[in-house]
Amino acid sequence: MRTWVPVPEGSGFGVNNLPYGVFSQRGELPRVGVAIGEQVLDLAELAASGLLADRRWFAAGSLNSFMAAGRQVWQPTRDRIMTLLTDISYRDEVEPALYPMSDVELHMPFTVADYVDFYSSRDHATNLGRILRPGDEPLLPNWTRLPVGYHGRAGTVVPSGTPVVRPCGQRKGEPEPVFAPTAKLDVEAEVGFVIGVPSALGRPVPTGAFRNHVFGFVLVNDWSARDIQAWEYRPLGPFLAKSFATSVSPWVVPVDALDAARVRPPAQDPEPLPYLRCDEPWGLDLTLEIEVNGHVVSRPPFAEMYWTAPQQLAHATVNGAALRTGDLMASGTVSGPRRDQRGSLIELTWNGTEPLELPDGTKRVFLEDGDTVRITATAPSPDVDPIGFGEVIGTIYPSPT
Repeated sequence: MRTWVPVPEGSGFGVNNLPYGVFSQRGELPRVGVAIGEQVLDLAELAASGLLADRRWFAAGSLNSFMAAGRQVWQPTRDRIMTLLTDISYRDEVEPALYPMSDVELHMPFTVADYVDFYSSRDHATNLGRILRPGDEPLLPNWTRLPVGYHGRAGTVVPSGTPVVRPCGQRKGEPEPVFAPTAKLDVEAEVGFVIGVPSALGRPVPTGAFRNHVFGFVLVNDWSARDIQAWEYRPLGPFLAKSFATSVSPWVVPVDALDAARVRPPAQDPEPLPYLRCDEPWGLDLTLEIEVNGHVVSRPPFAEMYWTAPQQLAHATVNGAALRTGDLMASGTVSGPRRDQRGSLIELTWNGTEPLELPDGTKRVFLEDGDTVRITATAPSPDVDPIGFGEVIGTIYPSPT
């Protein structure tokens, strides 16, 4: 498909993508738009002019109402936007609703209901097991049987660009634990999916119902304080080491935009229990890129993830837990088998024993105050231009104590 809107090569925001977000102009209220090239298409304006079906969903500071409407609304809306952007006869009517992305402010795209973080990369889980439990088996017995995860804190999920203040907490000391700012602040490059249609309490959601409930995918940086984590995580798992900030990208890539990126995931041995089996291949051929202060330090491959998004969704609800519109479920750190594919600094530097040398000559073991981390991702598209996810970015600010 070709659009009459100029789309620079490599922008990632071609007409086969059309990710949704929330934006505003100076002095105006936020509303819903889609990214096309280097511009934002104002869906509220199109709805008000009668070019789209219903303005209630779009003249809002959140995608939640539109996400809750379901596929019977998502699909025709996406088809209609594609028509408006590819049929030259609509240009004069649609062009006034396009705004340069450089002139708008991007906001949190949806209101988070609950937040779940999984642990679905075999390479990452193996590396962390070797680092945190030397001498033991790196993978615990349950890891190949179910998508391990934990419930995070929805109130500290923040939009890309929000400053990340270095957290304080307890960490192991000799002879007594100490309270201080973390000395091991880390990045976790992840991909998350967002729930649109809720489910009923007591009714598990099967893997085959994934498209009926999930609106789209975002990039996630689940910042981590590794020294706090190492002291607190036994026996119940992450708590303060993860809850201080989780950053998400401003654009939600629709599930339908990723059909060309679907691949068969790694073989699962032993075979999962029936409720975790998928009839369709739901691995995603995404390539992530992590930058620290403008320097690329890793390119994690999402296609290597052991547990897929439909399996994560099925496991999160198999006990009858209900889905809510705005639930965010993140993949866990994305890592590949090579060092330059690891999705966290604890892996890249092997817990600080192998410092990472940046191209400007500086070295890092963990993040320092003033460091900026940027994560991007691309996926194959039916067209030449890849599917882009935008970016999730954050700068580290010093602890106030």
